[in-house]
Amino acid sequence: MKQRIVTGIVAGLAFFILLYLGGYWFTGLIVALAVIGYDEFLRMNGLKSNRMVEGIGYIGLLLLTIPWQLGALDNGQLLWLLMFLFLAATVLTKNKTTIDQVAMAFLGMVYVGLGFHYMIVTRAIAEHGLFWTLLVFLCIWTTDSGAYFTGSKFGKTPLWPTISPKKSVEGALGGVVLSIVVALAFAWVQPELLSFGQAIWLGLLIAIVGQMGDLIQSAYKRVKGIKDSGTLLPGHGGVLDRTDSWLIVFPFLQLLSLIPHA
Repeated sequence: MKQRIVTGIVAGLAFFILLYLGGYWFTGLIVALAVIGYDEFLRMNGLKSNRMVEGIGYIGLLLLTIPWQLGALDNGQLLWLLMFLFLAATVLTKNKTTIDQVAMAFLGMVYVGLGFHYMIVTRAIAEHGLFWTLLVFLCIWTTDSGAYFTGSKFGKTPLWPTISPKKSVEGALGGVVLSIVVALAFAWVQPELLSFGQAIWLGLLIAIVGQMGDLIQSAYKRVKGIKDSGTLLPGHGGVLDRTDSWLIVFPFLQLLSLIPHA
């Protein structure tokens, strides 16, 4: 427990400093997390020994994560090109690289790459990027805390026992309430950016989608028979363990235009 607390404080402090600085500092942090997260994904799926798949995956990951200016090439065209390279690998290796392997590597690349991409994009919002990024992160984190403490004290009804036996409906509702409270606090501080009605809606959606992101990672790890995605953070697991909600919430909010675009 002591190791977990110390790791959390140190990592959290470093994260907040780089988030506040923004620009290349925050982008560099997010890209590093993306690379480590994708490495964890490849390891979980036994793909680290396949150099061709690994190489295409890392190149694609960087292209998806960093907001490049790629001229006429849009995201759909980029995804198609990367898909083509993965499929071509099955031919070039005479099926030593299988369709199942490239499908999993492609899925992980999109999941991790675009998830982290939208964190960078949100922080880059003109003038108020820090406000919106902090809002989303704090709603996610308070959802987790609210769900944990409410579930520990009042949890009786299993939320999804086949996926995550310890989670409860009461805990999930506690997380939703706390997320809405945090969003309302942001609206109170900056009413010109966020109305109270919008704050309630945003806090609710972040809590629901964030908990779905957590369940997605839980479901995946259960299939793989593992507890943690990695060991980077002592007492906390790997990058994917800590960012499972982030990877779903940020793209969800940006793609549906629920927060401003950069």
